[in-house]
Amino acid sequence: MSDASRAWFHVVLHEPEIPNNTGNIGRTCVATRSALHLIHPLGFDISEKACRRAGLDYWPRLDVREHASWAGYVAAAPAARRWMFTTKTSRSVFDAEFRVGDHLVFGAETRGLPDAILLAHPENLVRFPMAVGERSLNLATAVCAAVYEAVRQCSVRGEIKIDPNGCLI
Repeated sequence: MSDASRAWFHVVLHEPEIPNNTGNIGRTCVATRSALHLIHPLGFDISEKACRRAGLDYWPRLDVREHASWAGYVAAAPAARRWMFTTKTSRSVFDAEFRVGDHLVFGAETRGLPDAILLAHPENLVRFPMAVGERSLNLATAVCAAVYEAVRQCSVRGEIKIDPNGCLI
């Protein structure tokens, strides 16, 4: 996606560790006209050769942006409205009001988001409701559910349209 202003949402992965999750998340981003922000360090290689070898044929259509650190990401999007996805809150994702342009922020698969980031954004922490005793969802699953909840909310308000064939327009 060459026109960055076209991104409906921004998926932000803080230090992702598992390449297959990031690959699946990239596909979700392409399908939903969302940008993908990767905050280093990454637990894998995203070179062109590595992406080709992994069969990520959609990767050239992905609006992917890399940031050396959390501070670098914040500096690149200082006015962004950020939603932090974490199990360390009681606020349901369904109680958040998503808007076009929002940044949906997710932590590493094994650690989640650092406490310092969560403490800096207490009003924007959300979680997925889960059965008692379950600890988390797979990262790619959580991102897909979050982006499509944001799409659903924006389509209900008429900010995103769905054509008669079921395609986002």
